[in-house]
Amino acid sequence: MSETVKNYTRTKRACFYTYLAMSSVFSLPPMLFVTFRETYGISYTLLGTLVLINFCTQLIIDLIFTFFSKYFNIKLTIRLMPLLTSLGLTVYALVPTFFPDFAYAGFVLGTVIFSVAAGLCEVLLSPLVAALPSENPEKDMSMLHSLYAYGVVTVVLVSTLFLKFFGTQNWMYLTLFWAALPVASFVLFSTSPMPDMNLSESESSGKKKKRLGSMWLCVLCIFFGSAAENAMTNWISGYVENALGISKVTGDILGMALFAVCLGVGRTAYAKKGKDITSVLIGGMAGALLCYLIAGLSPHPTAAMVACVLTGLYTSMLWPGTLILMEEYFPTPGVAAYALMAAGGDFGGSIAPQMLGAVVDAVSQSSWAASFAPTVSVTTEQLGMKVGMLTASIFPLLGLVVLAVIVKKFKKPNNI
Repeated sequence: MSETVKNYTRTKRACFYTYLAMSSVFSLPPMLFVTFRETYGISYTLLGTLVLINFCTQLIIDLIFTFFSKYFNIKLTIRLMPLLTSLGLTVYALVPTFFPDFAYAGFVLGTVIFSVAAGLCEVLLSPLVAALPSENPEKDMSMLHSLYAYGVVTVVLVSTLFLKFFGTQNWMYLTLFWAALPVASFVLFSTSPMPDMNLSESESSGKKKKRLGSMWLCVLCIFFGSAAENAMTNWISGYVENALGISKVTGDILGMALFAVCLGVGRTAYAKKGKDITSVLIGGMAGALLCYLIAGLSPHPTAAMVACVLTGLYTSMLWPGTLILMEEYFPTPGVAAYALMAAGGDFGGSIAPQMLGAVVDAVSQSSWAASFAPTVSVTTEQLGMKVGMLTASIFPLLGLVVLAVIVKKFKKPNNI
């Protein structure tokens, strides 16, 4: 290991830990939704809106940095980012004490605050890791994103056990625990050297236009990859619980946690042994397509559950892998390019679960489902979820189409 690489080892560890700690803002709130409904009488529609607020806030941050990144002190923003995560989760935890009569307003405020931090994390940590001197930059990028998956597993397991043994009425103490972890990120970043990061590209306008067209292919790829991943992420626990008739605790562990384990295993495997990212992306899209089809068509709940879990493995590299693909063909892309990619990923992550939910509701409430469901020995809700899974298969299918265009267009770097 060169001396230069050693100098930035602490910075790299700070990035890895921050991505690990950031996973709580995505996985903890949905686990508390039932508690919020029972305690504060908040409707499922309003609770679902919190997820939409999360993604929309991140999308706004992505777009701001796409067009205005040069106006920010990037190094200071990275150092302060973890404190926003802690503040947002702390606002959640203080709702019962300071404004129980306006609980939903408190949850909206907390969601906006930690979603800003999540958006900054997506926009800035990837280019920061890319800017660090490294002997294996592709593996570092894959490892960074794998830690998010392991963070989700940790949050799900720890939170599930805490709520089971200490009761849902003590959820605020659990939230304060997760709020404390990002403070360590602030300390690490404050005591670590920061490399210079490219904020914009200095090219002729003609070359910029040519590269922009190719960049949009990468944005489409990450959009469909994120959609394929997040449609399953948001629905797997409900599907497993509904299909197998098991408890929520077991459903969360067998569904969400195992999915996240597969997500982490896929990214860790690429970090250690991976190469030829284009083939990995094609295989991931094809495998996800097959899993969605099995989940939607299989008459056996266990086979459908296994397919849902394995979707985590196949979608594991679709987001970080597209970033690696972009870096291969766009040397020193700049913060704005990463922000644009994050915007594509966040948009896919917000659209797909909403679309799947709309399909499930429409099918399960239709007269067609009422007459057809008994013939295949399922309830109308189960039929709706199966149709939803089949509909979601459109995302990896279109992702394969985009990758085919990318392979043709990116055969040689000078074609971009």
